[in-house]
Amino acid sequence: MLNQLSIDNYALIDHTLISFDEGFSVITGETGAGKSILLGALGLLVGNRADVSVLRDAEKKCVVEAVFKVGKYGLEAFFEENDLDYNDECTIRREIAPSGKSRAFVNDTPVNLAVLKTLGDRLIDIHSQHQNLLLSNANFQLDVVDVVANNATNLLQYADLFNTYKKAVADLKKLKESAQKNTADLDYISFQFKQLDEAKLQPAEQGELEAEQNKLENAESIREGLGKATYLIQESEENVINALKEAANALNAITDAFPEVEAEKDRISSAMIELKDVAQELDAHLNSMEADPARLSQVNERLDLIYSLQKKHQVSSVEELIALRDKFEAQLNQINSYDEDIERLEREQKAKRDAVLKAASQISANRKKHAPELKQELELLLHSLGMPNAKLEIAFDNLEEPSENGIDKVAFLFSANKDRNLLPISSIASGGEMARVMLSLKSVLSRSTGLATIIFDEIDTGVSGDMAAKMGDIMTDMGKYMQVISITHLPQIAAKGSKHYMVYKADTETSTISHIRCLAENERVEAIAKMLSGDKITDAAMENARSLLQS
Repeated sequence: MLNQLSIDNYALIDHTLISFDEGFSVITGETGAGKSILLGALGLLVGNRADVSVLRDAEKKCVVEAVFKVGKYGLEAFFEENDLDYNDECTIRREIAPSGKSRAFVNDTPVNLAVLKTLGDRLIDIHSQHQNLLLSNANFQLDVVDVVANNATNLLQYADLFNTYKKAVADLKKLKESAQKNTADLDYISFQFKQLDEAKLQPAEQGELEAEQNKLENAESIREGLGKATYLIQESEENVINALKEAANALNAITDAFPEVEAEKDRISSAMIELKDVAQELDAHLNSMEADPARLSQVNERLDLIYSLQKKHQVSSVEELIALRDKFEAQLNQINSYDEDIERLEREQKAKRDAVLKAASQISANRKKHAPELKQELELLLHSLGMPNAKLEIAFDNLEEPSENGIDKVAFLFSANKDRNLLPISSIASGGEMARVMLSLKSVLSRSTGLATIIFDEIDTGVSGDMAAKMGDIMTDMGKYMQVISITHLPQIAAKGSKHYMVYKADTETSTISHIRCLAENERVEAIAKMLSGDKITDAAMENARSLLQS
């Protein structure tokens, strides 16, 4: 429940701090006094959008903070999931800076608006007049039935089954689309694979072929170079080996007298041996190097094939061509297995659909079981609210395909008069009737939900007198199960509250400021009398106010 609310620098409010109690409380005040401002500030705490236009003083930040008692509402798991500190008193704060930046905190931990809204939806329901339009929303009507039928756990389990089923449907659709596309491209894929496969491509062969091509194209110049090198080393009159041999002999002749050249003589001998080996290898290369026009033609033809395939597929290596070949092969294998895969997924989808339908049927049966109970309670409440001939039916229709809410389509059919047929409630109910139906619904739901607080913003619009008193009785009864706060302009409802808060404006030398305070018993009498008779309070109005407070 909402325990305390603090507002700073918001619209006409400079600063206010107010405490709330359990049960049913009322808020009254003249038109324009600031009741809607109070709701706007509360709206910030449940994730509504904020902008700098709400700042009373554009140079200061706005701070709205509320303390909720949450010990009875099973929120521990929510706090754990969102890494929030949990205790039985939860403080929610929203700040709006002059720059327009907005920040939100739960127990002093920063949170985003999605978390704030989710938590706010669990703690407080701000029911403004436009919410009556929800009565025409089929999902809202279904939600009402589910709350009364206590379907929350079943719907969570159903949601898991439904999401699994929808994924199976999407997977099957994707596979069929892929099969249709690839099957249509079968001839193209087969041709591309066949061409690449018949090429018998080998990794790294392009580099090897290009090297061989270069050697074959330059065979004559290679032979000429090899022959000249061999000739100069060992065949010419002044060949290198003979020159080294003479140098070695010259050093050998002086080694006895000059042993210091022994090492150089050995090195020359080693060089002679190395050069002889080089000469032999060059000679072997020369003997093996022959012009081979036939082989060159084969190499050129092979490279032409590789280059043409690379150009066609816009790649630059044999390895990429091989990867493409493997890809086409995989596509062909997949096409050949489509029928089997589709059949398998169809079996899986059917099994998941059967599980969804089974769970949905159980939920539907539970809804239909509790619908008469809901109908009866609503009709009794409507009869007590001055609609003695009101009739309401909850009509069920099966959907062709299961939805995220099951297989039911629900419609609330309504008639306020004896001679009128039951029709969808949104098409025949007046504004006052819609308000009474919605109040009746909220009354029923208050016994079934774990919601902490509900705030009614002039739900009594369009009613007066005894009817207003009966609406007050219903809200008083709701206050036994949850905290109920009603913003009202009717004295009959104001007198029902266990606490009465007054919103009023006061002028200073420079501005007008809104205030809110809890009225003492004697102040309540005067406030209700003023609601009855206007600014000029009569003795009769005072007596009537006392009577209302005692009723």
